[in-house]
Amino acid sequence: MATPDGQRAVYVISVAAEMAGVHPQTLRMYERKRLLDPYRVPGGARRYSDADMALVKRIQELTCEGLNLEGVKRVLALEAEVARLEAEIGRLNEESRARLERLERSYRRDLVPLRQETVPWKRRRP
Repeated sequence: MATPDGQRAVYVISVAAEMAGVHPQTLRMYERKRLLDPYRVPGGARRYSDADMALVKRIQELTCEGLNLEGVKRVLALEAEVARLEAEIGRLNEESRARLERLERSYRRDLVPLRQETVPWKRRRP
């Protein structure tokens, strides 16, 4: 099964570190802190994908804002939870919209047109 281009692990640690502007040891530390989980080839070498590199950039942004790595870990977990909840909300909105459309269609089938003339009402005097 093919992986999306952003998920293909193609960069070795030295190239990934150079791309991110950090030392390879920094990437190893991110992995030890469980902030990053690069793909491992059968020999054990790390391979980084574009998605991994985007995550490294996000970690750098957060640390530049003054967060320590535990704070970064918490923010990343919260961002992942927000993304999951937004996806769930979108799915539930679609589901409720589809149910509402089915309900409206069933109402339209039940309605029978009523043809009557409109007659002005006149009050009778006793």
